[in-house]
Amino acid sequence: MGDIFIWLTSFFILIALIALIVFQLMCLADLEFDYINPYDSSSRINKVVLPEFIIQGLLCVFYLLTGHWVMSLLCAPYLYYNVRHYTERKHLADVTEIFNMLPWEKKQRLFKLGYVIVLLFFSMFWMIWSTLDDMED
Repeated sequence: MGDIFIWLTSFFILIALIALIVFQLMCLADLEFDYINPYDSSSRINKVVLPEFIIQGLLCVFYLLTGHWVMSLLCAPYLYYNVRHYTERKHLADVTEIFNMLPWEKKQRLFKLGYVIVLLFFSMFWMIWSTLDDMED
């Protein structure tokens, strides 16, 4: 029964990550269609970048602590990417360069969204598997 709660927790953490990434994509789309100015868009994106990194790091550590090594290994490339961007100080959206970097920023966040959705499907698979395994016992 404990495994089901672990997968449910993982599910909700992944949903939170998806919400943060979709929010960033919405800010970029608003900027692209000129509904918002670059300063507001950058400040909104920059407010959620660090929480996104922290939540993703906690998810990877959560998988390690609960003994789900495969999921932890699947989270590792995304964690490495986030850590690398943070250490190189490339994690924040620059107000002056956001228009020039708009296609790259959107592509980067779409890739992140796809990656997290794949992790969500794996998490749902393991949650269903754990539920069925508990029903057999």
